[in-house]
Amino acid sequence: MAEAKSLRQKQEEREHQILGPYASFADRSLGRDVEEPQCDIRTVFQRDRDRILHCKAFRRLKQKTQVFLAPEGDHYRTRLTHTLEVAQNARTIARALLLNEDLTEAIALGHDLGHTPFGHAGERALNSIADGYGGFHHNEQSVRVVERLEKDGKGLNLTVEVRDGILNHQTRLRPSTLEGKIVRLSDKIAYINSDIDDAIRAGIIREEDIPKELTDILGTSTNKRLNTLVHDIVQNSEGKDEISMSSRVEKAMLELRKFLFDTVYTNPVAKSEERKVVHMIGQLYEYYTRHSDKMPEEFIALVQEGESTQRAVCDYIACMTDRFAVNLYKEIMIPKSWTVLGTEHR
Repeated sequence: MAEAKSLRQKQEEREHQILGPYASFADRSLGRDVEEPQCDIRTVFQRDRDRILHCKAFRRLKQKTQVFLAPEGDHYRTRLTHTLEVAQNARTIARALLLNEDLTEAIALGHDLGHTPFGHAGERALNSIADGYGGFHHNEQSVRVVERLEKDGKGLNLTVEVRDGILNHQTRLRPSTLEGKIVRLSDKIAYINSDIDDAIRAGIIREEDIPKELTDILGTSTNKRLNTLVHDIVQNSEGKDEISMSSRVEKAMLELRKFLFDTVYTNPVAKSEERKVVHMIGQLYEYYTRHSDKMPEEFIALVQEGESTQRAVCDYIACMTDRFAVNLYKEIMIPKSWTVLGTEHR
């Protein structure tokens, strides 16, 4: 008598029935660095998604800057809300193109796990500090988080496909799967539109400031622009072994990104605090390279296992949330008042 199929195996069979010919199939995954028994219920990509969702680095994203440093207000994006928006856009596109939604979601949820506190200002600061030994790039750090830093140095043991998508989610890089390419574009779509929305909310720009030649193509609101960009990707990628946009819409999107650089990302009001971030991260780095024994045990263990002190300190700082970094800086660098009890002036 044939052995009954598990729920996972039935799901894997359904993928071959439902997904398109260019999809990444769970039962054809290149696997994990450390082989482990399969789950009876979930496919390998579903397990990767769950591991990312439950890891400490994912939870820390809620207290990390997206574009505005520690904004006052409940409705500005954080690195966590950005990640969720990327995942939603990417899942919509993957589903429409009959690609693997589980793999897409896992890559999207993990793509920014290695981001520093204070967004790209923090990343630039660490990259400058680490220039002499390989620099610091958040996409590479995200892979380091899932391979080396999570679970007390054991890592999450994710599949090759998920790690490839996380590593190659930036514009200049090329993921090996269509699902990874969807996340790469969805990341740009998400941050361009959310950063505009946040900048309008902050009074940095107005909707009317966006050049009309761009809004005529992309739309005059966040919702309309998202709708235009997602539909354009689906229409231009359907039935193809590639993820692409029409040249007209892609050009408009890149021009909109340039508009953001000119008006928001380099805006002296919005970015006035970033020089303080650079100074603070530099001070924390100097302190912990001189006093590496003051780091938490998991980072001391990295040095004991052969990592350079400089790399372990970068790991520690990159893991910090904005609030934790500020509080730690105050504790280390700002003198505390000292009160003598039981005496009085004479």
